[in-house]
Amino acid sequence: MDRKLALVTGASAGIGAAFARILASHGYDLALTARRIERLDALAEEIRLRYGVATLTVAADLSEPEAPGTILDHLTAHGRTVDCLVNNAGYGLPGSYADTLWSEQQAFIQVMTTAPCELAHRVLGGMRQRKFGRIVNVASLAGLIPGSAGHTLYAASKAFLVKFSQSLHLEAAADGVHVSALCPGLTYSEFHDVNGTRELASSSTPPWLWMGADEVAAAGYEAMEANRAICVPGAPNKAISALVKAIPDDWALALMASQGARFRKL
Repeated sequence: MDRKLALVTGASAGIGAAFARILASHGYDLALTARRIERLDALAEEIRLRYGVATLTVAADLSEPEAPGTILDHLTAHGRTVDCLVNNAGYGLPGSYADTLWSEQQAFIQVMTTAPCELAHRVLGGMRQRKFGRIVNVASLAGLIPGSAGHTLYAASKAFLVKFSQSLHLEAAADGVHVSALCPGLTYSEFHDVNGTRELASSSTPPWLWMGADEVAAAGYEAMEANRAICVPGAPNKAISALVKAIPDDWALALMASQGARFRKL
């Protein structure tokens, strides 16, 4: 109970699971949340045995508006407060905007923007009072480059997280709270499997554009501790981000129009 507690959303696989392991290796107790309780419990047991930290699991669907409150109430009931928050939960919604249901887009916004903001808002006050806190919002390289056709709100939601993180970074730094946006590019995880674009993405992009979830999480942890507002892991992703900033907006949008089909499914 003397150890600090890290809450990781979307912790059952990919970057979330990798982040959980890294945090545990640095002495954090863990609260892990996702929809799949069996996978959460298995990960929690693995981490507990390997690193000797305490673990809590909470099955929750962040598309449900009450989920953030339910998660934090569960931790409070166990006498714990959140010292580190990793907003990692996310997914892609294939298709063009008009061809999807609004209920699908509404749930997407809830998971990708509303839930991370609510969780950060609920834990930030305690962090500031204790003069210690860490918040990582897992955004994406997609939030730093022009939007593409298909997955219409994905880049928009990630750009939102980037700007939100920058503002919160400036607001909270004086109180010992570090806030970072982690902006990975193509990452080996279940993300592309869930939205049905694994074959499309892997067949149309070279291997050197891809990073492992462990690499991404390690870069995110380093940025969190260094209190860097934005972290773009990997040299190719840094180059892409810099290129987009350097060229006129209409050129960048035209480039995305010509290349976007390699990553997005309409």
